[in-house]
Amino acid sequence: MSEHGSAQGTLAERLGAAPPLSDPARAEARLADIADALPKRHLTGAVRAHLLALADHSPFLWQLASRDPERLAHLLAAPPEIRVAEIIADQRTAGRPADGGALDLEAVGRRLRENRAAHALLVALADIGGLWPLATVTRALSDFADASVSAALDALLLQAAEAGRYRPRDAAEPQAGSGLVVLGLGKLGAHELNYSSDIDLVVFFDPEGAPLKEGLEPTPFFSRLAQGVAKLLQERTADGYVHRVDYRLRPDPGSTPTAMSLNSAYTYYETLGQNWERAAFIKARAVAGDIAAGERFLADLRPFIWRKYFDFASIADVHAMKRQIHAVRGHDTIAVAGHDIKLGRGGIREIEFFVQTQQLVFGGRRPALRGRRTVEMLGSLTDEGWIGPEARDELTAAYDFLRTVEHRIQMVRDEQTQRLPQEAGELEAFARFAGFSGLAAFEAALLLHARRVQAHYALLFEAEPDLSAEVGDLVFSGTGDDPATLRTLQALGFREPERAAETVRGWHFGRRAAVRSPRAREVLTELVPALMQALGGTPDPDAALDALDRAFGRMPAAVELLTILRSHERLRLLFADLLGTAPRLADTVAFSPHVLDAVIDPAFVDPTTDPGLLAEQYRGLVGAPGSHEEFLDRSRDAARQLRFVTGARLLSGILTPEGAGQAFAGIAEAAVAASLDAVSEAFRAEHGTVPNGRVAVLGFGRLGSCQLTAESDLDLVVLYDFDPENRTSTGPRPLDAAVAYNRLTQRLVAALTVPTRRGGLYEVDLRLRPGGGQGMIAAQLRSFRSYALEEAELWEHMALTRARVIAGDADLGAEVAEVIRTIVCQPRDPATVNRAVREMRALVAREKGDAGPLDLKLAPGGLLDLDFLAQALVLGHAAAHPDLAGRDAPGVLRRAADHGLLSEDVAERLCAAYRLFDDVHHWQRLMVEGDPTAAAPVALARLAAATGMPDARALTAQLDAERTEVRALFERLLG
Repeated sequence: MSEHGSAQGTLAERLGAAPPLSDPARAEARLADIADALPKRHLTGAVRAHLLALADHSPFLWQLASRDPERLAHLLAAPPEIRVAEIIADQRTAGRPADGGALDLEAVGRRLRENRAAHALLVALADIGGLWPLATVTRALSDFADASVSAALDALLLQAAEAGRYRPRDAAEPQAGSGLVVLGLGKLGAHELNYSSDIDLVVFFDPEGAPLKEGLEPTPFFSRLAQGVAKLLQERTADGYVHRVDYRLRPDPGSTPTAMSLNSAYTYYETLGQNWERAAFIKARAVAGDIAAGERFLADLRPFIWRKYFDFASIADVHAMKRQIHAVRGHDTIAVAGHDIKLGRGGIREIEFFVQTQQLVFGGRRPALRGRRTVEMLGSLTDEGWIGPEARDELTAAYDFLRTVEHRIQMVRDEQTQRLPQEAGELEAFARFAGFSGLAAFEAALLLHARRVQAHYALLFEAEPDLSAEVGDLVFSGTGDDPATLRTLQALGFREPERAAETVRGWHFGRRAAVRSPRAREVLTELVPALMQALGGTPDPDAALDALDRAFGRMPAAVELLTILRSHERLRLLFADLLGTAPRLADTVAFSPHVLDAVIDPAFVDPTTDPGLLAEQYRGLVGAPGSHEEFLDRSRDAARQLRFVTGARLLSGILTPEGAGQAFAGIAEAAVAASLDAVSEAFRAEHGTVPNGRVAVLGFGRLGSCQLTAESDLDLVVLYDFDPENRTSTGPRPLDAAVAYNRLTQRLVAALTVPTRRGGLYEVDLRLRPGGGQGMIAAQLRSFRSYALEEAELWEHMALTRARVIAGDADLGAEVAEVIRTIVCQPRDPATVNRAVREMRALVAREKGDAGPLDLKLAPGGLLDLDFLAQALVLGHAAAHPDLAGRDAPGVLRRAADHGLLSEDVAERLCAAYRLFDDVHHWQRLMVEGDPTAAAPVALARLAAATGMPDARALTAQLDAERTEVRALFERLLG
């Protein structure tokens, strides 16, 4: 009886003052309904007052009292300590049939529920009547839960034994030696269970020691057993239920069976265990099953819970754990109505966390701090010198008050809630049920205790580094959704907050290998609130979070990226923006986090589009590789970093889309030149050199006009020349010149296109060479000249208007440039050119069509019309005006106006349309994954913002209007 206090005096004799009534008439009427069934001595004095209080304030307790007055009288007629011990003893044996009879699960469930009803009424009367202090109340509730779990296990093990699937070592004690470990966590483990609490259980088993039928798989057997326990205890009938069971505190409950082997559990906690799980295991206790095995498991788990040393990274993780539990500071006002006395400010959880955090910090070196019970540990923290007597006394008093209020809230309707009523009348009535004269007195007491808790809690980490979100709670520890966190995520802009919370929990559980290391999870825990806030600042937080989750899924390790993001707010915001608006750049960061270094370099805000400077940067990044394979890797890293910086500058407004096009082209030019040098060197070692041999590489299309986008292919043509009298290479394996340069071209294309462990570089298209896709892939200068002058069609001359030499021998390059200039500037009849250009545009429309209004290249009136119009001007008029050659389309249009070929107004309108289309085209290639013409609404909104439009509708309307005008001008000018 010592566990539950003194056994002197009956419950009826020891009842203290009853709670004041709110509706005496209704209470009297209810009591009158059962008065005849009660002994007369229970209809006077304190017993009567308490029965009226139950009738007035608690539908649940009054139902228990009124449904079985005989049971009520039985409870009142003895010391509550005796009655509670009797009920718990009967509950513990309820799973074993009397006198060896047959097991009847339905009868077992009925008995468990009947005992729970008697126990709930008895504990409530002892609590409300002031007979027991809080510790005795919670111990009685916890002991009863232990007995319930044990009884349910007995019943299900015996049922399995009857079926021949389980072979108990002792039929009278089926759990002994079972290899089954059932741990109670949380308040159950600490003997601090609240009145209507769920019971938090985890179930493990020893597959070697379990006496199962030969060949029976232990995981499904014990998982079904655990599920059977939950069903037996949770099933609701007319008699009520026994307990709600929660198994979600087991390792990664979203992807693991209900019961796990001990070895799997050890492995999980050693490699993936989180700080919130360390805190949960402070209170862990073997409550059923093979108790000795459970105690051994907890003993073996001590190094996980109680760390011998406590380094800075762990301190930072505990700080982060605290911030995840409450990320908002300075909210001193507590609205009593609707206040959550557990999760709210100044609530029970703050007291528990105040204790548990310091236990985690200091308990590894101070065994006195390893206790399970909150109030006892406040005393130990004081004894050990970590907190003062005032903090101990005030937090102890607050804990007692708040837990008692928690019990009253739950006694009203037997609900697992800690929230005070919202409506004024209900709140007033509750204040009386809690023993106060009215609401004002209750409010004063609650605010006093809550503010004291807040004050001590706020001082716990007053010097902590601040990465917290200022927008609300962001709690991803544990296994369930925190309602305040879901509200915060919704406020941040997440459309599916539950899915977002589950994604982040999955990271903590190690579902992504990239964040599975202890260090990665420590940094992640600290970073998450700030990261979620950064993602909330993007146009589509859900899509940004999904992109980050996919990136974690592809990355081998994320600790470098997470550390960078933790250290630099600007990079955090940029990365979030990339995830939400430029997924290709986000993929680059995920693949190579070090590319972010360039963003914090002071040179980031001082961009260059000069090809020579970009080539110098490229060569500096590639360095001096020791092998061709190393060159391929380094070239990919160099291009990736420079392209990333260019895209980031575009996103940040440091570069215009036009400038970004020039930079992307300069990077590609550097990559082609470096690759040509690398393959030429390797080729010479094998085959020597062709006497007087020279090679040059031409860039066509957007590369040629310096308008490359983030995702453009490279249109290349390789030309060579040599002495026809001496056409064999000089190396150990000599080749004919034509064969040599074609093989060299193959190697160049491979160097640019082959994927390595560092990813890819570029896609290459060689179809603009003489003969198109037929014949040799490199052409001799003489053949190129004669083909272009004598055989090439007008569309091939159109392509040459955007061609330029980008790599190779300078002298040959100059000759090629002169050949191109000669071809482009030869005299032509403008009307004939215009007609041919119109026919070519019609052919493209027939063969390729377009992908709708967002197809900025092929849609009528789009970029292709403007490029064709500029090319028609060059080919029709460059003989008279050679300065038209060698320019991009806007440059051609402006110079055409200077020569009177277009009016100034028309040229300006065409150039403005070109700039809009080209800008949007750049943004599309940077921001839209997959088909850029199928942009999601959020991507369209971001495109609109990037181009200075108020919204996507305005952007599409502007594009439509511009295309209509361009198409009309195209038809008129070429008509």
